[in-house]
Amino acid sequence: MKHNANKKVYIGLAADSIHHGHMRLIEKGRQYGKIIIGLITDEAIANYKRIPYLSYDQRKIILMNLKGVDKVVPQKDYDYSTNIFKLKPDYMIHGDDWKQGHEKILRANAIKALVKCGGKLIEIPYTRGISSESLTKFQNLNLITSDTRRGMLRRLLEAKKISRFLEAHNPISALIGENALVKKNGRHLSFDGFWSSSLTDSTSMGKPDNEYVDNSLRLTGINHIFDVTSKPLIFDGDTGGKKEHFDMKIKSIERLGVSAVIIEDKTGLKKNSLHQNTSNQTQEDANIFAEKISIGKKAQGSDDFMIIARIESFILNKDIKDAMKRAHKYIEAGADGIMIHSKSKKPNEIFEFSKKFKKIYKDIPLVSVPSSYNHVTEKQLLENGFNLVIYANHMLRASYPAMMKVALQILKNGRSKESDKELFSINDILNLIPGTK
Repeated sequence: MKHNANKKVYIGLAADSIHHGHMRLIEKGRQYGKIIIGLITDEAIANYKRIPYLSYDQRKIILMNLKGVDKVVPQKDYDYSTNIFKLKPDYMIHGDDWKQGHEKILRANAIKALVKCGGKLIEIPYTRGISSESLTKFQNLNLITSDTRRGMLRRLLEAKKISRFLEAHNPISALIGENALVKKNGRHLSFDGFWSSSLTDSTSMGKPDNEYVDNSLRLTGINHIFDVTSKPLIFDGDTGGKKEHFDMKIKSIERLGVSAVIIEDKTGLKKNSLHQNTSNQTQEDANIFAEKISIGKKAQGSDDFMIIARIESFILNKDIKDAMKRAHKYIEAGADGIMIHSKSKKPNEIFEFSKKFKKIYKDIPLVSVPSSYNHVTEKQLLENGFNLVIYANHMLRASYPAMMKVALQILKNGRSKESDKELFSINDILNLIPGTK
């Protein structure tokens, strides 16, 4: 067919990994007219699966430099209909692999929109032997750098309404968090990143959760996690230690590729906030803690790294007025986000705080750790202004009863046969660990 410069051809792409299948679409489109690429935005992708390795702007630059591409416009939803109605293309080019599965509804919507606009869908055979998903997985795991990983949290907060992070205390728990996937209503639900908990790091070493475990040991553990994963990580920095040492801690944490550190505004020997009796725990003077935040912000080397202030007012039986006063002061000092903590089994106090906070700070990320009020859903947290939820200790807590059960079964039976049904198979382990096969 002879190229018609007066005809518009629409192709929707995520384009995180450009391959010859994409080039076939573009080559086919050139036969029909001028090509407009609808580049799916980070936000649209993140609502269906993990955020792309390359940002929207980076992907756009690549596409703009491909032969035959006349224009690149944002496609702000996985559904093509909005852009079809807006651009009114004469043709839309797509591979025929969306006739089955959850994408068939996208196909039906696109056809309806094209009919109304006088356009036509042209489908070409799916390119066998190539998978964008496989390429992206390889790219994420093998090409990720400290800089790329560090910047992912900010991209997530911009792209997603709420992000979910899972505790990981060793590479195995992190690999589970990296690969856990649930398909629901056409979307791929997964964890967006990891939480390095001082509680679970200490407990896995058989040590108390009181900042006894040296920071360098914890960072070594994170380095092992980073060897086999690609998602961002938030570091539990406890109190941050002495303010005179905080700048060096920030540099070490940031250099590794960690996206953020969360520090709590308590002083003295660190004790876990979820203890029933917190009468011997003391909250730091707000001005001193704000100074620590300021020191950390001056020490960091990139704009991507974040320092998030954890407010312990509710843990120590103080009121919302105290919590809000501290939030104001910490943000003025440069805090990039706020975590409001609570050991109440009801979310009333954190929701009261979040509503007041978001009226003033609409663009400041708000973090929830719903260990105590665990009946609250992510949807409810989102509706109340939270941007990030951390499941802070669940992987370690899940492993303990499983290990205890197997140990007792072996003792009881004098052999391990009865425990087989409780165990991960050797083949599953070989499939989980990269390079084991």
